[in-house]
Amino acid sequence: MKVENRPKYYGREFHGIISREQADELLGGAEGAYILRESQRQPGCYTLALRFGNQTLNYRLFYDGKHFVGEKRFESIHDLVTDGLITLYIETKASEYISKMTTNPIYEHIGYATLLREKVSRRLSRSKHESRKTSVTSEEHPAVEKISSLVRRAALTQNDNHCNYEKTHNFKVHTFRGPHWCEYCANFMWGLIAQGVRCSDCGLNVHKQCSKHVPNDCQPDLKRIKKVYCCDLTTLVKAHNTQRPMVVDMCIREIEGRGLKSEGLYRVSGFTEHIEDVKMAFDRDGEKADISAHIYPDINIITGALKLYFRDLPIPVITYDTYAKFIDAAKISNPDERLEAVHEVLMLLPPAHYETLRYLMIHLKKVTMNEKENFMNAENLGIVFGPTLMRPPEESTLATLNDMRYQKLIVQILIENEDVLF
Repeated sequence: MKVENRPKYYGREFHGIISREQADELLGGAEGAYILRESQRQPGCYTLALRFGNQTLNYRLFYDGKHFVGEKRFESIHDLVTDGLITLYIETKASEYISKMTTNPIYEHIGYATLLREKVSRRLSRSKHESRKTSVTSEEHPAVEKISSLVRRAALTQNDNHCNYEKTHNFKVHTFRGPHWCEYCANFMWGLIAQGVRCSDCGLNVHKQCSKHVPNDCQPDLKRIKKVYCCDLTTLVKAHNTQRPMVVDMCIREIEGRGLKSEGLYRVSGFTEHIEDVKMAFDRDGEKADISAHIYPDINIITGALKLYFRDLPIPVITYDTYAKFIDAAKISNPDERLEAVHEVLMLLPPAHYETLRYLMIHLKKVTMNEKENFMNAENLGIVFGPTLMRPPEESTLATLNDMRYQKLIVQILIENEDVLF
């Protein structure tokens, strides 16, 4: 059939400008048959006419390099229709079953994998250094490599060394190759592509609808955490099984060991390229990174690397959710009421953020105790760390400028009152 003005990304299935009635007639009642047409009412808009369930269904069709009618995108119209027919069939024939899938989850009952839990726990309970290295080769431990993320989480929750910070799963739409089952409800994932979602931090695979019911119990896998800087704070500490990011512990230990009396500590900048070297060392080597005086004699490089870590966090130490509450607390004129308000907001921080902030404030208090040598008091440190530890949710230059004095004041209050607030 010759059709004028056929879009280059459509083939023989395109039938030009025709009505719904004409499309219905052309399909001839053949289940699964489909054609594409251009809208009579809106030229330039295209529709997929698909025969299913003894009726012709019409869907607005889009193309942006891939074909889609919803959130799934396909390389070809054939794949789109195939996936659509599978979904329509499942939703039509098993709607009641689908609605009940999440009511009886197997999430808390790991079945056959119980036998492997003790073995995994032993692996995770090795020496402190080894327990943080979760990458195990399949040659050495083939059985452990094959277990699901669900089993790994069950084992981790029983490990006394593990930091039980609550963490939401980082689900992203995923295309599974071959048959796959949901780790929440144990039911089949249907469709050709984007059949479900996978947590990019721990590897949990579930239906999209099941992901809404999964508890906030993500246990990140070190094999999936590719870097240290720019990584979510809670994700990093859970992956490394530590209370705080190792960057914070290692940098503060180095600074307190040889730099507390250094003039202009945290205010003076180190060489940018050397700070970037430290960043790359942490990303590459983790806790094995060498930041000693032998490699970096200038302590300002280490303070610069620590400040850069905080600036690079996708969610600041003082989170976006609590930012406005901290600013409001800083605006209270009565000192006692202001301190009480700051304390109340501190309690809203996620545990890993709270612990990191607490540890940093104890350290900065030590810095101020050496003010005679380093000339850094709480106010000076507040100027340095205010914008580093807290950023407004929306990137607004005006809002940032207006809030700077309050950011400084919050950090100053936290340093001066760390023994009371934490």
